[in-house]
Amino acid sequence: MANANNIIAVIGPKGGVGKTTISANLAIALSRLGKKVVAVDLDLGASNLHAIFGIKQLKNSLDDFVQNKVANLSDIVMDTEIENVSMICGGDVPGITNMPYQKKMKLIRHLAMLDCDVVLLDLAPGASYNVSDFALIAQRPLLVTTPEIPSLMNVYSFIKAAVSRRLLFFFKKNKVPELVDLLEQARDFEKHPQLKTMEGFFNAARKINPAVADSAKKVIQNLNPFLIVNRVPAKNDTKAGRIIQKMLKDFLSIDSAVIKTIREDRAVGEALAKMKPILLQSPNSFFAMDIEEIAREIRE
Repeated sequence: MANANNIIAVIGPKGGVGKTTISANLAIALSRLGKKVVAVDLDLGASNLHAIFGIKQLKNSLDDFVQNKVANLSDIVMDTEIENVSMICGGDVPGITNMPYQKKMKLIRHLAMLDCDVVLLDLAPGASYNVSDFALIAQRPLLVTTPEIPSLMNVYSFIKAAVSRRLLFFFKKNKVPELVDLLEQARDFEKHPQLKTMEGFFNAARKINPAVADSAKKVIQNLNPFLIVNRVPAKNDTKAGRIIQKMLKDFLSIDSAVIKTIREDRAVGEALAKMKPILLQSPNSFFAMDIEEIAREIRE
């Protein structure tokens, strides 16, 4: 049975970076390593993970669970043609992208109870509260980017927002409203330049409540972002990874980010056109080999 420690979230802070293709093929790669995987399409309102698996007719979707048509999330798990890989199709209910808090918490509880080794979440692009909250429950969030600067900046912005949200929860849990206020001030670093970096923020936080500030700093230092740079020209092209690593270290005091690359590969487009996962269509392609390497890296 899965639990919160077996949840992997695949996140594309910017649309069009190949997040869903990576999600589907990563599920297959993990299954080949002996894992029973349930892939869950949480790109709410614009779901298409099923298409990567070649599924054309949907018997059930996440809508049925959200609208209480089924009692358990496990009731809408669908088999795929791949051994040890099943999936939950996404929903298209108006307003589902702004899921009420109680429904979201119910969904999170049911995700942790799915009967599998790995729950792999394909999240929506962007940094909405839904995306941030589902990312926070994952044992390992995988952030997908491309080498272009705008895409890298979106990844940095997402991680910064996730750090801020985690700190917000921590300060509220410890009932220190003064640190909540300081966190709000840090959003406007032009007005409060001393709070522009995480180091500067914690220096100010220690003056308010040193014990809680030091505990919060340890929470942030334990973050270990896993970044996937997709569509790089060559296997040894690490320029994009170095750029984002430097930004995370300089501004967020995160120096433990893992960077993996996936090479540009026209076989991806050919597989998508046939509605077939590339690991099945072109198992010896650059993309397939790189995905399998990532799967080996993240398996327990």
